Amino acid sequence: MVVLRIRNAHKRKYTLICVCIVGFIMYRYLGVPAGGRRMSRKVGLSANSSQFTLEGEPFHILGGSIHYFRVPRAYWRDRLMKMKACGINTLTTYVPWSLHQPERGVFNFRTQLDLEAYINLAAELGLWVILRPGPYISSELDLGGLPSWLLRDGSMRLRTTYPGFTQAVNTFFDKLIPKVVPLQFKKGGPIIAVQVENSYGSFAKDESYMLFIKEALQTRGICELLFTSDNHNTLKSGGVEGAIRSVKLQKLNQRDIQDLSSLQPNSPAMVMDYWTGWYDVWGDLHHVLPPEDMVSTVREILRRGMSVNLYMFHGGSSFGFMSGALADPSYKALVPSYDYDAPLSEAGEYTPKYHLLRDLLSRYNRGETFPDMPALHYREAYEPAIMYQHLSLWDALSFTEGPLRSAKPVNMENLPVNNGNGQSYGYTLYETTITSGGLLRSGDNVRDRALVFVDRSYIGLFKRRSVELAVPDGKGRRTLSLLVENCGRVHQGRNLDKQHKGLVGDILLNNIPLRDFKIYSLDMKPSFIDSLYQAPWKTLSETPSFPGFFMGRLFAYGYPSDTFVKLPVSETKHIALLHYECF
Repeated sequence: MVVLRIRNAHKRKYTLICVCIVGFIMYRYLGVPAGGRRMSRKVGLSANSSQFTLEGEPFHILGGSIHYFRVPRAYWRDRLMKMKACGINTLTTYVPWSLHQPERGVFNFRTQLDLEAYINLAAELGLWVILRPGPYISSELDLGGLPSWLLRDGSMRLRTTYPGFTQAVNTFFDKLIPKVVPLQFKKGGPIIAVQVENSYGSFAKDESYMLFIKEALQTRGICELLFTSDNHNTLKSGGVEGAIRSVKLQKLNQRDIQDLSSLQPNSPAMVMDYWTGWYDVWGDLHHVLPPEDMVSTVREILRRGMSVNLYMFHGGSSFGFMSGALADPSYKALVPSYDYDAPLSEAGEYTPKYHLLRDLLSRYNRGETFPDMPALHYREAYEPAIMYQHLSLWDALSFTEGPLRSAKPVNMENLPVNNGNGQSYGYTLYETTITSGGLLRSGDNVRDRALVFVDRSYIGLFKRRSVELAVPDGKGRRTLSLLVENCGRVHQGRNLDKQHKGLVGDILLNNIPLRDFKIYSLDMKPSFIDSLYQAPWKTLSETPSFPGFFMGRLFAYGYPSDTFVKLPVSETKHIALLHYECF
């Protein structure tokens, strides 16, 4: 035995420091949370004929959806604390395959996409977690969260047991699932349940598919309660044996409950997605669900003894080009705001829905004291940004990965860029030579909009409903350019396999197909934008050429505050790509 005698305050100080260091090491490397060492648990979330139980005790799921990929990481804690203060006990989140695996063999679980850190933060704040790993998630994301490189396979059948798809799923799950297995409830973590795929009942092209996904999860170590989730009219075709069916809805009616109860009479009812609002599309008004209607429905769900998840509790933003689109009845692109008219606004501010919901849940959870509501972040209305430099798109082409030369048009996904993974987002420029004017026809082969130029002078716009354009006459050989924008692949429906972008077929001039293209990929990745610092920027003139990039300064005095960027609609039909520096 060794006996240490602390003879003076100086030594006691160093002993305390050593104890703190040892404690940190145990927390960091042995997984010891603040409340004590993470211990294995035997009984997780279970379902009997009338209710859910957690470790054998009755448990009511009061869930809220907040997606880590739609909230800046610096604000994860703020948003989760606000949800906890509202009385929510469970966080639900999707996992976007397309963001975590942007290319075959390339995976990203860092910084903004650090799923493990997000789940551990939920645990630290006292929230349970329901994980929804897909692989298809919908969530109003481009291609429903599936990576676009899957479409390079001309025979691809998404969301089926087609070998090309299942092999890709297995590769992704081999990376994803081992990261979350240690975070399950039975292993001392916060994950109490996992959802198998998402809304498969509305797709249902392969009877073996849901079983494949369930086994793909379980064989890699998922051992918690499994759910499926569907609309009431597709519940039957979307389920899989061994998983609890749950329903999606916004208005509660008896038929929804009857449909769910008839399929699983000996299980408790769960509304996996109670839609607190709705998403928005370009050209339509912002969707709003009155706060009183939301609270009334949630009150009725709770009165019936059902568990519920609020989709969304906080929507956030669909950053970059990740937004999806609608195809039915006609194509409409979604806006990047994912405010959703949720209880927490896109900026993380409290809304009337939040206050009414907090009041309802405080009365529902009798005797439970909710945490105080966190203070709001200060917002600032800054002066207009000053544009001072301009770069023509044509002067930026030398910084792209191209050009590719091709006899016929090549769609985005099949371009030989990004290490053979094609182009996922952004713009593609197609250029060819013409020797006459006439009638230009797109044949509905433009996905989704194209600005058309002759010798770099704008002559018109192609979009899905406008398929003809007059090309003015001219002398000699001229360059015809089509700058095609991918406005977003549809995020749901039965035509996911047909979501190629760019030019997906021939463009005709006087009924003759155009040939011999130069094709430039403009996916607007950060690496491309950064490379433009070396480009020949020019002082902004009164009549700059379009399309182009504009560099400006936004002066933020003192510590930067939250703000919104307002881009007023311009009278011109051309596009301007903006890049800001903040000081």
